[in-house]
Amino acid sequence: MKPFKVLSSLAITGMLTISLAACSSSSTDKASTTKKDNTEKITIGMSFPAADHGWMGAVIQNAKDEAKKLGVEMVVSQADNPNKQTNDVEDLITKKVDAIVLLPIETDSMTPVAKEVKDANIPLFVFDRELNDKNYTGLVKGDNTGIGKNAADFIGKELNGKGKVAIISSDPSSVNSLRVGGFEDEIKTKYPDLKVVANQSGSFQKEKAYQVMQNVLQANSKIDAVYTIDDEMAMGVLQAIKEAKREDIKIVTGAGGFKDFYQAIKDSNDLELATFTYSPLMIKTAVDQAVDMAKGKAPEKQDTVLPAEKVTKDNVDKYLDPNANY
Repeated sequence: MKPFKVLSSLAITGMLTISLAACSSSSTDKASTTKKDNTEKITIGMSFPAADHGWMGAVIQNAKDEAKKLGVEMVVSQADNPNKQTNDVEDLITKKVDAIVLLPIETDSMTPVAKEVKDANIPLFVFDRELNDKNYTGLVKGDNTGIGKNAADFIGKELNGKGKVAIISSDPSSVNSLRVGGFEDEIKTKYPDLKVVANQSGSFQKEKAYQVMQNVLQANSKIDAVYTIDDEMAMGVLQAIKEAKREDIKIVTGAGGFKDFYQAIKDSNDLELATFTYSPLMIKTAVDQAVDMAKGKAPEKQDTVLPAEKVTKDNVDKYLDPNANY
């Protein structure tokens, strides 16, 4: 009977070994499905506001260009209202894309759908405009507060700390709040003799900013500088100032990196112009992070903030690219 017992023990040991190996293999297979290697097709969902602004159009094109360069498939949608964008994101969840890149139309209204993405275990990369919570994998944005602070410093120094300033802002969003808030905080702290005489929304549109600036000029006989939170709006502001033949205004600033405003900076002789970088090329970083995450590589930090660099006549040639998308 002893030989039989030995054989039984060996058989049992063998079966246990096979069983453990099978369990180990199953666990490994399951883990491997959580990321994709370079041979598997990756699909990135992209949800943007409608391209009713040159900057937004460039963002969308740059995102497509980057996805194509990386060899991934993309599902791209554009929305003109929060309900449509929420439905677009929910459709991406249903399609089970590998990651989502989202530029929220509005901060408050688009925050809830981020939780839906998180619950679906899909990596979410938010670009440009922030959400009210941290239900995202990564955030890529420019330094909106820095734009406001840098513009205040530029205007404050050029005016020797004293003068009247008009602000051409935009509709409610985190971008508007941070750019205007950064400007106002900086002048309160460093330049208390700079007085804001107007703050009107140009809705990130050149034509609307032109119309608004006409009203601001009519209501204020003396303005020393205009802080505009967007380059295209700054172009509208310049048009209104030129047509009104206002010589009291010495400085106009923008933000964003629009090649037409870069050219205006280069060509200007009667006004001191400046802008602060918030390039639509930043979207490439968000797409890169989304693709990396689909392959199992998480971003080094949750929030990536790219600096707002000052562009004036002294260095504009470094930034001006006539062939740029924007």
